[in-house]
Amino acid sequence: MASIVLLTAKQTAQTRAKRCLGPRLKGLAGAGGPSGTFLPGKEWLSSGFSLRFMSHGAAGRSAAGATRRGALAFSGAAAVTAAAVVGFLANSNHFQRAEMATKIPGNAKKKTEKEDEGSIAERCRGFMSVPVTDIRVLERRKDEMSTRMEMLIMETQADFCKALEELDGGTFKVDKWERKEGGGGISCVMQDGKVFEKAGVNVSVVSGYLTEEAAKQMRSRGKVLKGKDGKLPFCAMGVSSVIHPKNPHIPTVHFNYRYFEIEEEDGSKQWWFGGGTDLTPVYIDKEDAFHFHNTLKEACDKHHPKYYADFKKWCDRYFYVRHRGETRGIGGIFFDDLDSPDREEAFDFVQSCARTVVPCYLPIVKKHLNDSFTQEEKDWQQVRRGRYVEFNLVYDRGVKFGLATPGSRIESILMSLPLTARWEYMHKPAKGSREAEMLEALRNPKEWV
Repeated sequence: MASIVLLTAKQTAQTRAKRCLGPRLKGLAGAGGPSGTFLPGKEWLSSGFSLRFMSHGAAGRSAAGATRRGALAFSGAAAVTAAAVVGFLANSNHFQRAEMATKIPGNAKKKTEKEDEGSIAERCRGFMSVPVTDIRVLERRKDEMSTRMEMLIMETQADFCKALEELDGGTFKVDKWERKEGGGGISCVMQDGKVFEKAGVNVSVVSGYLTEEAAKQMRSRGKVLKGKDGKLPFCAMGVSSVIHPKNPHIPTVHFNYRYFEIEEEDGSKQWWFGGGTDLTPVYIDKEDAFHFHNTLKEACDKHHPKYYADFKKWCDRYFYVRHRGETRGIGGIFFDDLDSPDREEAFDFVQSCARTVVPCYLPIVKKHLNDSFTQEEKDWQQVRRGRYVEFNLVYDRGVKFGLATPGSRIESILMSLPLTARWEYMHKPAKGSREAEMLEALRNPKEWV
């Protein structure tokens, strides 16, 4: 999980999960700010012998994060969204390096079908909340990449949340928060549903100035950054999600897609994209693995014949629990610092990847929706969730940095954790069992397509 670095965030306002309906949009257009009914959070308590994590479901979108060698990613594959951004930590294991652009090319010229569907305000009616950026500002800047990316992540959040709600029958709680330094986020969380024990889909759009520590770390990795009066303005935005189902035959899924800009003294901007999608099953199902990876491969192949193979390897390297000698799951794709061949094509690729989150995962959920399971299988799921927690708390750079940063939005940082998990002393699957088969795949990553 790539880094998530958090800055001070304002007290969040919690709102009921309602769509951005026409009347509210009209009100916003006239008033210039978000409004809504705010409800207190619900506290989730412990039960049984499993560890039940405390959460108000105020998961915020992961904001800024670690960087691969010489670069930075505002949020990481890690799962959870943070209340605010920016921090830079090295990822020396990353084996690719994108060539960092020094200037942003002119306004985008190509538009997707969704971008042509109507005005910004019309498109917002299908969102989980009004956008972080004022709708009037988005309308004025509709051709700018920051606006196009914000609309993409809002649409991705809405599409995924609606698909999950339809399957589960539950409703996402929408938590809209603001960051006093600039921007904010929208966290959508559903807990203790019929299908999903915990599902979080978060968006953050933040801006401000890079901290001196962040700028120093970037310069140490070869970046030439010249700020005006020592200040480097940035904006970062992204969508991330972690879904923990109840049934052990339905895998956990995580995705994250983000965009980052830094403005230098002469007005030029460095920019890049990052993200990925990965699957963490409890039991190996080769048909599921093929479907998941093939859906991602098809999206990658539209843009570059080597993207899937390279980003699949990167994913396996990143989601590695070193002290266990195993990967967190069966992987997917992961990339960072993508700034080539140009901004428009990089955006098109990220857009293709973001559009796979429903088709790569929902068919798998539907396939196993009514699968029966034993208590032993449920216990194994809990053990595997323990490994998931270990990776997030021990290796995820964003979580580690966020927890150590004063003013961090803790609920957002820990959104990726499941409600329940289990640790058994000296646990070892029986030889020849399906649990042992799963462990073998995690210790020796496989090619699924």
